[in-house]
Amino acid sequence: MGVFTFVCKNGGGAWSAKQHEGELESSASSTYELQRKLVQVSLSADSSGGVQSSFSLVSPTSAVFQVIVGGGGGGGFSAGGAASSGGGAGEAAAAPKEDEKKKEESEEEEGDFGFDLFG
Repeated sequence: MGVFTFVCKNGGGAWSAKQHEGELESSASSTYELQRKLVQVSLSADSSGGVQSSFSLVSPTSAVFQVIVGGGGGGGFSAGGAASSGGGAGEAAAAPKEDEKKKEESEEEEGDFGFDLFG
């Protein structure tokens, strides 16, 4: 699996891109054309599988383009969190019960407004 990150800049009506920490580069007259060329350049360096790409404008004249080759799954990125440890766990377990009480009270406070919405 290869990950290629490019820094893209617009100058004089043309877009140019250089690989961040690498030797790959390309240029084109539009961002669409530049993205297509950068995918081809990335595939020439690593053709191990499918391609995912992401283009993000940072300003009107600069952007970051990332190409991911290979990796198979095609799914999204995932991030996990660690479980808390120590004495705080008991307090966290009690918090949902208080929320449930507040929700029940707020439902009881909603009164009858004297009309039937579905009748």
